[in-house]
Amino acid sequence: MSSRIGFGGGCHWCTEAVFQALRSVESVEQGFIASRAPNDSFSEAVIVAFDPEILPLEVLIEVHLRTHASTSAHKMRGKYRSAIYVFDEHQSKAATEAIKILQSGFEENVVTQVIPFVEFKASDDRFQNYYAKGPDKPFCRTYIDPKLKLLLQRFPAEVSAEFC
Repeated sequence: MSSRIGFGGGCHWCTEAVFQALRSVESVEQGFIASRAPNDSFSEAVIVAFDPEILPLEVLIEVHLRTHASTSAHKMRGKYRSAIYVFDEHQSKAATEAIKILQSGFEENVVTQVIPFVEFKASDDRFQNYYAKGPDKPFCRTYIDPKLKLLLQRFPAEVSAEFC
């Protein structure tokens, strides 16, 4: 049975590529997500549809925390909100608990918020599947490739066979 969850934290081109590389991820919708006030402005993010029986939510959350600046409250957080957008109370509790457990693996405090999903706007079609359409682009080589290499190093069992 499929579940959905939203992730935001850095450029949605990067976030899209990271989650597209994982097994049991059925789809990744790239765009902008808004939550409730004070997080009601749209921020770059993705919605991930996945099979929690194959790839547990906690693993997705760890992948997310490790592949963006989850401990940095930098000035671009309005455009790149570090967030897990939850669709129900069960996800909210699971995500909050996962961050609490994973915090011990970070030297600094994780700033990623667990907040309700409210609204989604898709990116323009020309930006969808950004990495898949042009992995040799300078942006992909500079910003996305290091995240994908980290995936292969830290999460080899979760990486899709098609990606390898």
